[in-house]
Amino acid sequence: MTRFRISEAAELLGVSDDTVRRWVDAGVLVAAPDDAGRATVDGAALAVVAVERAHAPADPASHGTSARNRLPGLVTRVVTDTVMAQVEMQCGPFRVVSLMSSEAVRDLGLEVGSLAVAVVKATTVVVETSGGSR
Repeated sequence: MTRFRISEAAELLGVSDDTVRRWVDAGVLVAAPDDAGRATVDGAALAVVAVERAHAPADPASHGTSARNRLPGLVTRVVTDTVMAQVEMQCGPFRVVSLMSSEAVRDLGLEVGSLAVAVVKATTVVVETSGGSR
């Protein structure tokens, strides 16, 4: 069973250690000591809390699409040359980078501070772990 220390759980959820401790006190998460006596929380329970508390900005697109991985966010950087551009976005806690034509950047009116949606439709998603069990 994967377990995370309070500080690790807080980092994964993007909250403070004190917030995780308050959630433990309120019964949102259950803590148990590890072999060293440090408080830890179960990874599966942490995943449930992460999904329940995830708050993405509202998706400004109102049209239908088959893509399920839609990440609304703010454009934080745009680097263009005559042909290609690199657009960086902050989508909640995630940084998303897209390479596209400079023409597309102009057509979409993308600039720092623009609200946009990163749409990811891929046949391959790579999942990595640290290789060790907790």
